[in-house]
Amino acid sequence: MHDGPRTGEALDVLRAELEAERSAKTESTTRTAWSAFTRFARRRFATAPASDSDGLLFQYGTYAFSGRPMFTVDLTRQFDIGDDGGEHDHYVQVHCELRYACEPALDALGRFNSWFFHDAGADLDEWLAAMEEHLGPLLARVPSEIDVYEELV
Repeated sequence: MHDGPRTGEALDVLRAELEAERSAKTESTTRTAWSAFTRFARRRFATAPASDSDGLLFQYGTYAFSGRPMFTVDLTRQFDIGDDGGEHDHYVQVHCELRYACEPALDALGRFNSWFFHDAGADLDEWLAAMEEHLGPLLARVPSEIDVYEELV
């Protein structure tokens, strides 16, 4: 088991990172949310040392989840939750969704997704740098909405 906060505390940890970034800036841009998420991504939680127990998902695209189309960047952390016998029971995902009004420049970005799993042998800093490249056109923008939430999947 990795040392660190329990996975049940992850939503509060992400909210605290976002708030720390917000208090240092006057406006929440994509860059400030990304900076908070990268700190959250680097922090290890009390998870089993298995290759799929602690994952990060970066995805974006134009979706109509809330009824109207919005360009959405979804920064997600996923934890594998086991039952009392140590077998997989379900996943918990902690999301930071950044939503932007649709416009041709954003729609032209299309859809993209990429996973990273701690303990799977990949380099976190390399993955984060590659994902930041995808965020390039958005870094200075102010999202129309930011939603931080947790869900069971």
